[in-house]
Amino acid sequence: MPRPRLSTLAAACATALATALLGPATSAQATTANHYSGTLSDGATWIADKPVHWNGSLLLFSHGFGPTTAADAPSTAVRQALLNAGYALVGSSYDPNGSMWALDSAERDQFAALTAFRRQAGTPTRVISVGQSMGGLINAQIARDSAGRVDGSLGLCGLVAGGVDLDNYQLDAEYTLATFFDPADADKLVNLDSPTDAAALADRLTKAVETAQHTPAGRARIALAAAYLNLTDWAPGQQPPARDDFADQEKQQYAWLAQGLLGFIVPARWSVEQSAGGNTSWNKGVDYAGLLRKSAHAKQVKALYRDAGIDLRNDLNRLTRGADITADPAAMAHLKRTSTAGQGLAVPLLDIHTTADQLVPVEQESAFAGRVRRAGDSALLRQAYVARQSHCNFTTAEVLAGLHAVEHRLETGHWDNSATTAELQHSADGLGLDGAAFTDYRPNRLTGTR
Repeated sequence: MPRPRLSTLAAACATALATALLGPATSAQATTANHYSGTLSDGATWIADKPVHWNGSLLLFSHGFGPTTAADAPSTAVRQALLNAGYALVGSSYDPNGSMWALDSAERDQFAALTAFRRQAGTPTRVISVGQSMGGLINAQIARDSAGRVDGSLGLCGLVAGGVDLDNYQLDAEYTLATFFDPADADKLVNLDSPTDAAALADRLTKAVETAQHTPAGRARIALAAAYLNLTDWAPGQQPPARDDFADQEKQQYAWLAQGLLGFIVPARWSVEQSAGGNTSWNKGVDYAGLLRKSAHAKQVKALYRDAGIDLRNDLNRLTRGADITADPAAMAHLKRTSTAGQGLAVPLLDIHTTADQLVPVEQESAFAGRVRRAGDSALLRQAYVARQSHCNFTTAEVLAGLHAVEHRLETGHWDNSATTAELQHSADGLGLDGAAFTDYRPNRLTGTR
């Protein structure tokens, strides 16, 4: 049976991810809610829903990477559950005139949408910001910069390590794949000309990975690239691989790549470069042996190289010697200014992440927690984890349980046990909805930070 074309897989991946990240903004509204909409000064649109029996709480929702379409909830199911519980919802599209990496305008537009809600729909007694994926980064910025406009915050699968780290560890993985499997593209990984060129590059890289998977040496080098990508080794439809089953770990990492992962992240790089005005990542001066030592997958990579009978040190030296990509200083400074978080928190924030997130690795939470700790605001941050594969793959019960934990923190002034695994699971189970899988978990260090 012929394999589907990558373009089809990538399109399906992008569509599914966009639906998950944005939530259908045009779905039928609940009959018990009043709907509001408008246009902001920069052309961004905003929407809001306020139930007839409003409890006074307003949720400011930041959507993820994708079309700049206004959304006010993570999904249709979550929207309905929140409206049924009496919450009002609001969110903006961000500036529709620029890149889908809309960090230039997102925070500003979210605060403007909040002001528009107050003018048209009423004054809330409490505002809680909620953000998903790229919107989780926006959400963390709002939690840092709210200055009294927001009371608390809930992050879902957030890209909280920020754009600079994201672009750099993705570059490390793409550079590794190109070096060993597609050398003609090794100097075409940045400064992408168009989404079409980016998609074609992703197609070539993915086909090269598919060919490499047929040999032990190829599988070892795929595992090396996956380590740099912080790629989870638990794929959809599979059981988590055993701790020492390195072959199965690689097989499941390969499954993510073969299913179109590169077809999403490579074109997304073009959007980041479009927003920043140039290349935002670099590997000149990077020690690839040192990077691997910091990876949780180092033992796996070493074992697969040993079994394949190839020299890992030679490959790492080759990567280090060939690393000559430099960032555009102005573009890098722009991305650092607009697309980072963790420099501090002004309100309590609970972040929730799936443990096997192929697109925004759970290790991002480790990098974010370190920055918040260095800023002296660890007491405001709590992080929780769901044992499940895929990006933003939460149940409605898990989202509502997280929201209730934030509310407890606001009502009491203390987290107490509200954000522990046991209490979140108990809270979700008590809702009688679609179940939950909160788990005790500690993410590894994010590989690829500079």
